[in-house]
Amino acid sequence: MLPADTPINTDGSSDTRLHRAITGPLLFAFILGDVLGAGIYALMGVLGERVGGMLWAPLLLALLLAMLTAGSYAELVTKYPRAGGAAVFAERAFRNRVVSFLIGFSMLAAGVTSAAGLSLAFAGEYFGTFVDLPAIPVAIAFLAVVALLNLRGIRESMTANFVMTVIEVSGLVIVVAVVGIMMSEGGGDVSRVTRLPEGTGLATAVLGGAIIAYYSFVGFETSANMIEEVKRPSKTYPVALFGALITAGVVYILVGLASAIALPASDLSESSGPLLAVVEASGVGVPSWVFSLIALVAVANGALLTMIMTSRLTYGMSEQGLLPGVLSRVLPNRKTPWVAILTTTLVAMLLTLVGDLATLAETVVLLLLIVFLSTNVSVLVLRRDRVEHDHFRVWTFVPVLGIASCILLLTQQRPLVWLFAAVLLAVGVLLYLASQWAGRREARRAQ
Repeated sequence: MLPADTPINTDGSSDTRLHRAITGPLLFAFILGDVLGAGIYALMGVLGERVGGMLWAPLLLALLLAMLTAGSYAELVTKYPRAGGAAVFAERAFRNRVVSFLIGFSMLAAGVTSAAGLSLAFAGEYFGTFVDLPAIPVAIAFLAVVALLNLRGIRESMTANFVMTVIEVSGLVIVVAVVGIMMSEGGGDVSRVTRLPEGTGLATAVLGGAIIAYYSFVGFETSANMIEEVKRPSKTYPVALFGALITAGVVYILVGLASAIALPASDLSESSGPLLAVVEASGVGVPSWVFSLIALVAVANGALLTMIMTSRLTYGMSEQGLLPGVLSRVLPNRKTPWVAILTTTLVAMLLTLVGDLATLAETVVLLLLIVFLSTNVSVLVLRRDRVEHDHFRVWTFVPVLGIASCILLLTQQRPLVWLFAAVLLAVGVLLYLASQWAGRREARRAQ
């Protein structure tokens, strides 16, 4: 991450050790690919268990809540275009290195936890269509392949993301299309789209479902850590961010409607490959292996983009002195943060041993809500900090509503998820103390 006093050009760019190679279309594809691959292929069954056939309602609510915090990100990222994301914003707003570290580490922990969850989704029924192997070894091998692609370089990773995004969008289009054909032939049950689980109230179900649905929208925040590699960030970033979120939201709502029409919620909740079950239930002649392959590409894309973000955040926090300096080492030719990539991959591999996708997903949401709460507060605090270059500015009521939405969703989390997140943050505190001790020891030696 760049020092705070690094000059910023009029277009929001600055000098950086990283390669500024990401254009507007590539950034749009990055965000869209990360959001679309962040859970919709894996979590529709879990969502169905919470809200029955009203899958579209929590998805719509989650989109609106995500857009609030996205507005805050658009302002702060274009105002301070440096790797490190929310940790940079927290340090500027609160002037406290411990707070900055905890926000950055929450983001980091969410990233590796999300990657672990996505790797388990990859190793589930979609992968089982081709080969029947134990999930955890497959998940670990998958993360190793993701790390190798990440090490190749940002340009190669972004190009792969662009191709995979096109493939994963086509998979969701297939889901909507085959259910449309199913309905034209008199199949499906439209009445299910307003049917809640028995004995569940509307507000309780939709709000509880929004916690799961929110996971399907996380991913947009990862783009903040790519900003040093984006061309003309002040103009490019807001358009790509809001465009990708709205596109994802529309696709999700259509998929939610199609899933509810095609299958009862009980059938969806029993599958670790729910969208494959939808396609098979439609009776349209789409081979299971074709859709499973598309789903695997989608989940792989989400994991790749999450690990790109996590490694860049680790690099940025290391440059800031919040993590050991070795994590900021960059390959001389590829200019990729290789130590950060290897370290975060190993941690994600360990987290796959948890084995429960729902718990991992809810933990990611909890950790990110802490990050989002900090970011929304930071927007308001930093309004008095003026910069010379042009940047996006969000309406004041947006971060205020963003703060309220984060608090609301935090109150809905299960005690088990709070405990799991607390353990991860405790590990972060220990790492911070060790890093500070090592820094002081090195300073004494230099005297």
